[in-house]
Amino acid sequence: MSRIGKKSINIPDNVKASIIDRVITVTGPKGELSAELSDDILVEISETEINVMPKNLEKKSKSFWGLSRTIISNLVAGVSEGFSKTLEIQGVGYRAQMQGNVLQLALGFSHDVKYDVPDGIDIKCLKPTEIQIDGIDKQKVGQAAAEIRRFRPPEPYKGKGIRYKDEYVFRKEGKKK
Repeated sequence: MSRIGKKSINIPDNVKASIIDRVITVTGPKGELSAELSDDILVEISETEINVMPKNLEKKSKSFWGLSRTIISNLVAGVSEGFSKTLEIQGVGYRAQMQGNVLQLALGFSHDVKYDVPDGIDIKCLKPTEIQIDGIDKQKVGQAAAEIRRFRPPEPYKGKGIRYKDEYVFRKEGKKK
């Protein structure tokens, strides 16, 4: 039995959900999201909650049960509250700034790194060393944060680079004489 799949998903008052041909669509104050569901699960939508159940007790149905419940839960959370990730930049001379729809990063290279902001994502530079990524799709927010972090991941000796706000970087000891 799936512990996550058994839980019902509460629908806030300002969110509407509907299923048409195995595609669930959730609409809320921040926008609209949809996801295609597997044929191996059943979804029941009432006025206040959504319940996800396996169609049968086969291994494939059970494996999609918790996954589908989490995907639907992320859709509801995204259109009602949205998702956010914060990145920190550490290093002398490392900074970020927005120029229109392009994030410009100075990361110690001979050139500035430019990142085109994807659709559905909002990026703000709160400080020159802090980047906030907001959006309603959890996967897109996480992917954008990972792509930005990949330009200069934190290194273990001095800790310079781009890291998530709550990330701990294991520091190594330098050479001994």
